Amino acid sequence: MDTSFQNIMFAFGLTLFAGLSTGIGSALAFYTKQTSEKFLAGALGFSAGVMIYVSMIEIFVKARASLEIVYGASKGYFVTTVSFFAGIAIIAIIDKLVPEHENPHEVRCVTDACSEKRKNSELYRMGMFSAMAIAIHNFPEGLATFTSAIQNPQLGISIAIAIAIHNIPEGIAVSVPIYYATGDKKKAFKYSFLSGLSEPVGGLLGYFLLVNLFNESMYGIIFAVVAGIMVYISLDELLPTAEKYGEHHIAIYGLISGMIVMAASLLMFS
Repeated sequence: MDTSFQNIMFAFGLTLFAGLSTGIGSALAFYTKQTSEKFLAGALGFSAGVMIYVSMIEIFVKARASLEIVYGASKGYFVTTVSFFAGIAIIAIIDKLVPEHENPHEVRCVTDACSEKRKNSELYRMGMFSAMAIAIHNFPEGLATFTSAIQNPQLGISIAIAIAIHNIPEGIAVSVPIYYATGDKKKAFKYSFLSGLSEPVGGLLGYFLLVNLFNESMYGIIFAVVAGIMVYISLDELLPTAEKYGEHHIAIYGLISGMIVMAASLLMFS
């Protein structure tokens, strides 16, 4: 085994570790009772806190830094802001395009059975949206981890550990609503696993196919768009549902806890 191949395998291993740590978060759903609506409210608030904080404090800032390198301070900030709101517009359009009989925002129920079905549909859809946003986010993040590990193994280790810690609460954001909607642990784990799997896939594809095309501008725009998507999901889906299933303060305490956990993980590896 030559050195270059060893480096590639090492970088892939780190990226795989970082991405699949979402499974740790999803496993937490396996040890909760499906009837605990207070836990669900707190977990959804927690997920919203994670996604809002990492979007505004980490992802948006990284996107702006990348775009300012390409376009300069003023134009780079402008492109970042436009891309952020473009992400919000994209997910809002997707939300509206979902057929009414599948869109929980449009369903009208009068019976208890229909109401329960609507709640489950709402949670399932929320989990799938979260999985999509996290998968898109993890793709360029995987490329960053992979290339950093090849260029500087020590830096790659630090980045991989930091991302792994970030991905644990992101795994909760995917698995908890899907598990509560379906009662299916395997399905909750599967979608959380797949959202994390995009990280090593992004690393490999980026290195072998896109390394010459994936410039600072593309990186910045994608990250800003993803930040917008994650903020929209948090405000339109996660928080309102958390309020619906539990007391207002449970959702808010979960929100603040999620922000604290994400802030701590960023501080540990800053």
